[in-house]
Amino acid sequence: MQKLKIVAGPFEFVARMEDELAPKTCAAFNQLLPFRNKIIQARWSGESAWIPLGDLDVGLGFENHTSHPGAGQILLYPGGYSETEILFPYGSTCFASKMGQLAGNHFLTIVEGSEQLRDLGRLVLWEGAQDILFTRVE
Repeated sequence: MQKLKIVAGPFEFVARMEDELAPKTCAAFNQLLPFRNKIIQARWSGESAWIPLGDLDVGLGFENHTSHPGAGQILLYPGGYSETEILFPYGSTCFASKMGQLAGNHFLTIVEGSEQLRDLGRLVLWEGAQDILFTRVE
């Protein structure tokens, strides 16, 4: 089981890659590591932050996809109706865009640090964009 370290603003998390349920998504994301970007408050998805990826083509379809991820169940939306993005739920979430409800590939699950998810949510909501970095746990 492969794990990733995620540093978002001042918070650190460890996430399990869902290799069995989303092998293609995990493999595609592995090619991007280390992955550095900004995380901001989601606009339509409730208690969730997101990482906009614009027109990045990750070459994926849907696998292990959901519209209702739980807190700490991270999704990669491969694009189509909306731009490519990573959704980072910290509470009650219904994944959506201005086009309506979406589904994204659940490929990471927070296994350490989940008690900090609400604090991360408050930070991105009230203080704005935060740096985020995904790296392999050695």
